[in-house]
Amino acid sequence: MKIQAICLADAQTLPGKQTKTGIFKHPVLSPVMIDGQGIVGDAVCNRKHHGGPDQAIYAMGSADLDYWSQALGFTVEPGFFGENLVISGIDSAKLHVGDRLEMAEVRLEVTAARIPCATLSARIGDPDFAPRFRDAGQPGFYCRVLQGGMMQAGEDVAFTAYGGTRLPIPVILQRFRPMRLTEKERVAYLDTPLAHRFRAMLES
Repeated sequence: MKIQAICLADAQTLPGKQTKTGIFKHPVLSPVMIDGQGIVGDAVCNRKHHGGPDQAIYAMGSADLDYWSQALGFTVEPGFFGENLVISGIDSAKLHVGDRLEMAEVRLEVTAARIPCATLSARIGDPDFAPRFRDAGQPGFYCRVLQGGMMQAGEDVAFTAYGGTRLPIPVILQRFRPMRLTEKERVAYLDTPLAHRFRAMLES
């Protein structure tokens, strides 16, 4: 596994909108600094729903981009969905909360799936894209930063599977409401290192 791309954004305004978004990301070749909030210098415009320590980095695997390239009928380039990282050899549909990714200096922990929103649909230019994204089960994944430092495209990535309760990324995307889970599942999933926004759904 390697870091295929690191992507950053400048805040931009979507057509027909007044608020700015950081979804328009582009790959960078120079090293970047990672701290507890994510990539230093990246634009995060809506901190109510994006960013924060539990969703500091949004990543996709090369398998995710391959899937969407086929589904959309064009080559999906790194950063197209607003992701910070693309990691070769990773498939988000096969990841679990608590899985860890380790680079030369940086260590990340998977915390949640990316939930599609109206901004994503507007980015794609399809108002009905959000449910399609959700149903596909290839959403990419959020990470918290366990150890910050410098990171650069081309670095090797070591993967460690979580040893506790297995909470698959697609389950968060497609079933994550208390009424869709058994009580046993709900209690078990609260025992994982789940992002706090998603933990609140299970605790409410």
